[in-house]
Amino acid sequence: MSTVSVWARDLAMGARFAFGGGREGWTRTLLTGVGVGLGVALLLISTAIPGAFTARGERGDARSTLGAPTAEQPGRDTLLVTRVGQTYHGQDIGGLIVYAEGPDAPVPPGLTRIPGPGEMAVSPALDELMKSSEGKLLRARFDGKITEVIGDAGLTGPGELLLYLGNDQLPSAMDVKGSLRADRITGFADPVDEQPLDPVLMLLVVLTFVALLMPVAVFIAAAVRFGGERRDRRLAALRLVGADGRMVRRIAAGEALAGSLVGLGLGVGFFLIGRQLVGGISLQQRSVFPADLDPAPWLAVLVAAAVPAAAVAVTLFALRGVVIEPLGVVRTSAPARRRIWWRLLLPLCGVALLTPLMGRGTEHGQFNQWQVSAGVVLLLVGITALLPWLLERFVGRMSGGPVSWQLAVRRLQVSSGTAARLVNGIAVAVAGAIALQMLFAGVEGDYATETGQDPSRAAVSVLLRSGTEAKVDSLAEQISRTEGVVQAVPLISVPAAHQVPAGEERISVTVGTCAALAEVAVLDSCRDGDAFVLTGAPLGTTGGYGDTARPGDRLFAGNINDLAGNEVVMGKAVPWTLPAGARTVASREDPTGQLRTGLLVTPAAAPKEVGFHQNAQIFVQFDDAVPDALERVRTATFRADPFATAMTLKATEQAAGYSTIRTGLFFGATGVLILIGSSLLVSQLEQLRERKKLLSALVAFGTKRSTLSLSVLWQTALPIGLGLGLAAGVGVGLGSVLMRMAGRPVRVDWPSVLAMTGVGAGVVILVTVLSLPVLLRLMRPDGLRTE
Repeated sequence: MSTVSVWARDLAMGARFAFGGGREGWTRTLLTGVGVGLGVALLLISTAIPGAFTARGERGDARSTLGAPTAEQPGRDTLLVTRVGQTYHGQDIGGLIVYAEGPDAPVPPGLTRIPGPGEMAVSPALDELMKSSEGKLLRARFDGKITEVIGDAGLTGPGELLLYLGNDQLPSAMDVKGSLRADRITGFADPVDEQPLDPVLMLLVVLTFVALLMPVAVFIAAAVRFGGERRDRRLAALRLVGADGRMVRRIAAGEALAGSLVGLGLGVGFFLIGRQLVGGISLQQRSVFPADLDPAPWLAVLVAAAVPAAAVAVTLFALRGVVIEPLGVVRTSAPARRRIWWRLLLPLCGVALLTPLMGRGTEHGQFNQWQVSAGVVLLLVGITALLPWLLERFVGRMSGGPVSWQLAVRRLQVSSGTAARLVNGIAVAVAGAIALQMLFAGVEGDYATETGQDPSRAAVSVLLRSGTEAKVDSLAEQISRTEGVVQAVPLISVPAAHQVPAGEERISVTVGTCAALAEVAVLDSCRDGDAFVLTGAPLGTTGGYGDTARPGDRLFAGNINDLAGNEVVMGKAVPWTLPAGARTVASREDPTGQLRTGLLVTPAAAPKEVGFHQNAQIFVQFDDAVPDALERVRTATFRADPFATAMTLKATEQAAGYSTIRTGLFFGATGVLILIGSSLLVSQLEQLRERKKLLSALVAFGTKRSTLSLSVLWQTALPIGLGLGLAAGVGVGLGSVLMRMAGRPVRVDWPSVLAMTGVGAGVVILVTVLSLPVLLRLMRPDGLRTE
């Protein structure tokens, strides 16, 4: 027979043993299939993630107005739009205020018609939130009639909070150019190309995928070896009836192949179930539609081919140190001590690949992704090679102690490889997580910038659109009456100059009450009618807003550049004299971090009738002890003027790309933790099932159940302790190399190291607790019964 025919025959025989071995054979194959299936499901989800993000981006671009075609004049096909950005209980709410100027105005994706005045269309998630008890204040903010729920075509994900508000005030707001940041569009589109990620962010993306997928591969490799000891005894029986050593290895590979094929089927099922469930999950306001999780065909084929091939290869590799004789099984690896030299080569080769990339940072172009991936994979795989050797050396020197300890140590001395396989996956996951956390902590300063804002002085800055400054005092008064508001400080800025047209000269005149002016300057005393000249501006602040005037100077305020247009709105620059008694005061940063220049005047001394040429701002501070005080401020502002912007002040701001990658890591880490817990539980149950007769025999001879329970716990604790220690060391080392690659000084983030190690230990403890009921049920004398 040809070699192919021999392999096909023996693999088929192994598959028959897997499915035809009675209840025990089916149980073993099912457990293998579940373990492999969980890994396959996560692999399929991983291959579908790029496509899901692409679909999200395409739908977001399809409704964007940033690059949409525009028109100068109203027409049948024009739509007025302005963005409305709101936040509610830490959740961002996006959308547009719209007004159709003609019957053929473009309809936003996901809608059948444009909302009319007083109407609104909302996403399903926002509709649900507004109808819930938690959305009471939100209903007060958006009190329009909901006429339509936005369809999937207009949303990036099922959990997105989005709305379209119809408002007939948009045309009057557009009458004055620049009075409102609105657009007159004839369609929706965003043809603007996205900027590529910088090298460090791309490095983070590559490392995230490698660190999250490596534990999956390790778990799949461990799952195909379930029931190894009983399998070897069955193979010995085959040797007794005439099979040679090569044949029984091929039969064993056939059994593993059958289990992996069952795992592929179960994995597809798990993936389909998980895909349906993912629509109801929203992490950090990121969600995907189930239909978007569609793996690329070539990636799905690659997974389908790689998993069975890996199962066969792992089985043949595992049997290299096992001599299967007709009268029993001899594990040649037990007497021979494991060698260390080749195990050290793996991490050393990984470091050698990464070393040439050190110090590149963001200034030397993109990293070689294949080189980075190979180096990280070799370092993480090194853990799986070093852990069995380390565990063998550790338990080989132990003796004595309580009975439970001796039972555990002896079991580990006989079969340390099996125990190490159970721990390898979680050790790899912890090492990768530690390295990623170190790199994230090291580069966070580059992507989290200080805004200069001071939330302790004002939590919200309300910006009014131009042309509505006349009602700034009434709006501030309305906000100040809101429950929980401590103060609402209104300020108006007016441009002034010594002549008209002003050219490059521009003097900023800030108008406000004495209490308001104290937010932007150091005032010893103040009363209505006073004026001040600011000093302390940064050196080189000249021209633009940096000019100033002397007490008694005659100035012009308002339309200082003599802009043409509607004279009722635009007006003429009005003459104004800075009071001769104006005092010089030091400038002080306002709550937004701006150090103002120019002049400060109280209302009695301010220029009058400057028309459209002024800007209004309200600084709002509230009492954190009052529930929903921030939301009440936002609601009061929106109800008073839906075109006003209520900006929450923050001390720091994170770059969008960095934040997205961290969110992706959070998604992936959650999935890997679920896989780790599930696979560990399946592995633990398989190990207990294999030792059923041994446990029953010990109980029958009088061994206490508490002793056996402690023995099982020790058998788990020892490999886990060594594995997590090794993972922490490798993770810190890998993290240090990665930080050098990113051009950052090496700094060990010990809280993250301890946190990741603790999470890994917590998963193992949870799995051990869940397996205790099965352990207690197996420790019964009737377990000695045989068929």
